[in-house]
Amino acid sequence: MKASKVAYKPVGLALGAGAGFLAGALFKQVWKLAGQGDAPNAADEERKWREILVAAAIQGAIFALVKAAVERSGAVAVRRVCGTWPA
Repeated sequence: MKASKVAYKPVGLALGAGAGFLAGALFKQVWKLAGQGDAPNAADEERKWREILVAAAIQGAIFALVKAAVERSGAVAVRRVCGTWPA
């Protein structure tokens, strides 16, 4: 196993946890900026299907974007430290 891949494992785990926290906070802010108040919960009986599904789609897009950006940044950092791409 390459040294860069071994070095990336703990970095990737820490970055993944941070990315999840960041994405959750970002989604809440985006939802509030849209004037929707609190984000809907899928089990909220008073919310309509459309609102639940739109919120889930936006949340998923934000999580995927943040995750990709954080993982890519981590890989670039490992390459700078180790000299090779963590594949």
